[in-house]
Amino acid sequence: MGKLYDKLAEDVRFTEGLKACLNCGTCTAICPAAEFYNYQPRQIVDLLQSRDDAEIESLLKSETIWYCGECMSCVTRCPRGNAPGLLITVLRAVSQELGYFVESEKGRQQLAIKRTVGEWILKYGYCLYPSEILPAMHPEQGPIWEWEHENIDAVMHRLGANYRKTGPGILRKIPQEDLDEVQRIFDETGATERYRQIEEFSRIKAEEMGISLGEGLDNDYIRHIYTTNDIDHTKDA
Repeated sequence: MGKLYDKLAEDVRFTEGLKACLNCGTCTAICPAAEFYNYQPRQIVDLLQSRDDAEIESLLKSETIWYCGECMSCVTRCPRGNAPGLLITVLRAVSQELGYFVESEKGRQQLAIKRTVGEWILKYGYCLYPSEILPAMHPEQGPIWEWEHENIDAVMHRLGANYRKTGPGILRKIPQEDLDEVQRIFDETGATERYRQIEEFSRIKAEEMGISLGEGLDNDYIRHIYTTNDIDHTKDA
């Protein structure tokens, strides 16, 4: 008992975020996510204080830890100085490291985030890159986005962006030496290894589910985690 708790406690964010909860429920009362989802930060803090490995493992495999928006409103209100938002970041990190994230719908979406925002940061220097937001993957954008995507350079020019060009300006081309430095930061901080873990555990889960997982975004597993919603994630009435 307590091995998973000890692993969580290795992260400085955990020791900073969990002091002594008196179960007042202020964090839940102020939490925007608790307004809409089956999510109560008070319950999470209470569970962690129990140090019960079975309960913590269930939490790491659950949808619950992916509902938090990391607004940190909880931090500003807690009378004991706890930070449930920080605890969630650690729970997510350990869930990814141990491969538990693939056991929930919201958790499996980590692969989509890694292959979009995560990889675009390293490739372009931006967390969102217009030419990569493919109409085929986002039909909800409609025909306007299809047209804009086909005429992206002209659209960006009219908007005043220096899109894919050198020099100053919005969405300018980031020098390769700067992108190389970002990659080194990822290597040193463990983010590169975390990306590898997300890919590996997702591949195993895709095989288990019988869904093909290829490179990039154009494959069945990515489409599945983008579109599947078999669980009622919203708060009970």
